[in-house]
Formats: sequence, structure tokens, C-alpha cells
Amino acid sequence: MMRAGDIMKKKLGWAMGVMFVLALLVWAFLPQATEVELATVTQGRFERTVQEDGKTRLRERYVVATPLTGRVDRIVLKQGDVVAREAVLATLWPTVPALLDERSRDENKARIASLEASATKAHASVGRAGAALDQARADQQRSETLAQAGFISPNQNDVERLNVRLREKELDSARQDEVAARHEIEYARIALRPHEPGARAGRNSPWPIKAPVAGKVLKIYQQSEGLVQAGTPLLDLGDPTQLEVVVDILTEDATQITPGTPVLMTHWGGPQALQGRVRLVEPAAFTKVSALGVQEQRVNAVIEISTPPEQRLALGDGFKVDVQVLVQVVDRAVMVPVSALFPVGARSALFVVEGGRARQREVQVGARNGTHAWITSGLTKGAQVIVYPPATLTQGASVVTR
Repeated sequence: MMRAGDIMKKKLGWAMGVMFVLALLVWAFLPQATEVELATVTQGRFERTVQEDGKTRLRERYVVATPLTGRVDRIVLKQGDVVAREAVLATLWPTVPALLDERSRDENKARIASLEASATKAHASVGRAGAALDQARADQQRSETLAQAGFISPNQNDVERLNVRLREKELDSARQDEVAARHEIEYARIALRPHEPGARAGRNSPWPIKAPVAGKVLKIYQQSEGLVQAGTPLLDLGDPTQLEVVVDILTEDATQITPGTPVLMTHWGGPQALQGRVRLVEPAAFTKVSALGVQEQRVNAVIEISTPPEQRLALGDGFKVDVQVLVQVVDRAVMVPVSALFPVGARSALFVVEGGRARQREVQVGARNGTHAWITSGLTKGAQVIVYPPATLTQGASVVTR
């Protein structure tokens, strides 16, 4: 039989075991402190930039085009060649007249025969007008003799003088008709004249196309010989060291940009970022559809590169660059990491750590950049906020620093 002391010890052991299990269960179901990352609210200079893709272009580009319709010789220049001002870039020859078919040639020959007949008729008219003038002059002489003798009146003598002047005008008109007929014949014969193979080096003179400025050949549109119309572009000239950058920006951001705004350009292919300043914000905007299919109103900003050309020799015309335009600067701004913010309805909120517990607080955000947000109200400098708050974190939950 067990003694009374042994029974008491056994009961005490059972009781201690039950209490230990109960303590484990209570500890297991108690809420645990959440591990979080903390950041300190700071105060300083807040800068917001707009980052867009830009493209370089020449500040002054010259497109050399043909002034006349003709056949241009093969251009021997290559892209990158340096040319001087007034240097001959290409040679333009007058176009070769179109060949006539047999029917057209016969029609022209018949027309020439008709014009020759008209010229013969005009020549006969000249002879008739000349004979009439001689007769009028002879009548005038007789009238003057008779007028001096008193056989006819002075009025009759005046009529004879006017008749001479009329016959002189008729003769001049007949001679002009004859000259015009001769020119018509020559004009018709030119159409029948065959094109001479040696005309290119003889009667038809070439037209040299010269460089308007000194620079480099950037692009050649017409390399081979061929027939071109007036105004056809042949090549582009320019100075590749004189570059500027064009970037399209949302109109609401463009209103905060003024000439002289500093710009940083990266990812252009060189080892260092390029410096620049906004030279011009164009006054007219345009509509552009974004990658998400949203229509946006944008405007072009022209940026002047201030980095010396010798430090960006690899940069050329039409190159892509990442442009960061400084659009907003706030001194002594209260800032928190953007990773601490989350939306609460139409406003923004964050968790502030007070006494080891998380306290949700709504704040007013003035602006954001890639890393920080400017808080205009609801937060003070030095407070500890939780960054990347977990979705399970609630108001008043216990937290510990990770």
C-alpha cells in the first residue's frame, strides 16, 4: 500500500504538469510582437524631378535639295565626311528631252511645213507693204509739187502725208509677222532635233550644288545617279558637336519648368551623366497616347547640353537619353520614405511607433519623388515610422525592430 506522503507527491506532480501545459497554451495564444523596419522622419531639401526619354538632335540642320529637275551624278561623299562652305556636293544636269514616236514626229513635220507656208505668206506681205509704201511716197511727192504750183489744196497734201505714215506702219507690222513666223519654225524644229550624246559635255551646262555651310555629312538620301525632281533632298549637313535634347513632358509638369531649369541626362552610353539646362518650353502642346492607351497632353522641352563636347564625343544625332528635369524644390520640408505610405480612402496614412506599438496616422502629402514624400501636415521631425508595413499590421499592435 502507498503511503500518504507518496500520494501527495504524486498529486503535486500531476498538478505541476497541468499548470505547465496551461502556461504553454496561454503563451502560444498570446499575440506576438511584429518585426518591422523603422525609418526616422527627416527635415531638409525636397527635390522632385520628372524623368522621361529624350532624343538628341542637331541645333542647326541643313537639308541640301535640288533646285531644278534634272539628272544628278553619283554622290561620292560618304556619311561623316567633312565639307567646306561652297564645296561642290553634287552635279545636276538638265533633263534629256523625251523621245518622239513616229506619229508625233510626222505631226511636227506637218506643222513645220504649215509654218513655213505662213512665213512665205508673211514675206509676201512684207513685199506688198513695201510696194504700197513706195507708191504712197511717190503720190506725196506729186502732191507737194502740185500744191506748190497751186493746182491742189493744202489739205490734199496733208492726206498724202498721213497715207505715207500709215503705209510705214503696215510695213513694220508685216516685218514683225515675218520674224514671228521664222521663230515659230525654229521652235518646231527644236522638238525634232535629236539628243546628242556629247551634249552633256557641250551645249548643256551642269549645275553645281554647293554646301551652304561648313560641316559634316550626316545623311545621304540620293547616293546613286538618277533623275530627280526639283526640291528632292540629297543629303543633310550639320555640326554633330552642336547638339540639343528634345523631351516631351506632361503639361501639368511643364508649367513648373522655366528656362534655365537644371537637367541631368543619363544612360546615353557614356560613363558619366551629362549636365544641361532647359532652353525652351514650346508654347503648343500635342496629344500622345501612352503605353497604357491613355491620351495625354504633352509639350516639348528643348534642353541645351552644358557638358563640353570633348566629354561626349560618342553622342550623336538622334541618340536616346534619360532626362531628369528638376521641377520642384522645397526647403526645410518634412520627409518620409515613400515606402512608409499606404492609401486610406482618398488620403494617405502611415504607422508611427509610439511606446513599442504601431499607431496609424493620416497625413497630407504635398509631393513625391522616387524615394521620399513631402509631408505638409500630420507628422513632425524625428518620429519613427514603419517602412514596408505588413498587411497584417493593425492599430495598436506590438512591434519590434527587425
